[in-house]
Amino acid sequence: MTKNAKSDVNCSFFKIERLLKADLKKLMEIEKISFSHPWSLSLFEGELDNPSSTCLKILTKDSIFVGYIVTRDIVDETHILSIAVHPDFRRKGLAKMLIETCEKNFCGGKLLLLEVRVSNEPAIGLYKKLGFKQLYVRKRYYPDGEDAIVMEKKLCATAE
Repeated sequence: MTKNAKSDVNCSFFKIERLLKADLKKLMEIEKISFSHPWSLSLFEGELDNPSSTCLKILTKDSIFVGYIVTRDIVDETHILSIAVHPDFRRKGLAKMLIETCEKNFCGGKLLLLEVRVSNEPAIGLYKKLGFKQLYVRKRYYPDGEDAIVMEKKLCATAE
């Protein structure tokens, strides 16, 4: 694991590990399936090289790459920049595992923040279940003009 990770997360079927540059081809396959306006390879390479960023992958017990999360610490906040799970593995708690692993091992701030498309009801529902609250709507945030909901989760009692 990277940074101050306590340990890799294991369950009987999945394992979370540090994302490596060698994983970017598989990551880009999931990125392109998951998003209408995917990030470029160079954006992911930049996050892997950024010491303020945490990049994790989730694998099956057979080491099949099925999802990832990218976060970045900015002052006293941790931003979820990108998260995706392959469509064949969705609704199995993998995104939850990725987010909770980041919260427990990598978040350097008092707040966890993210943007999500207003139309992405499954993701919004997951974030609400995990304790995220809607802050406001960013108009025309995405390249196609769709709005984004900005959500936050307070990570410690002193966050205001």
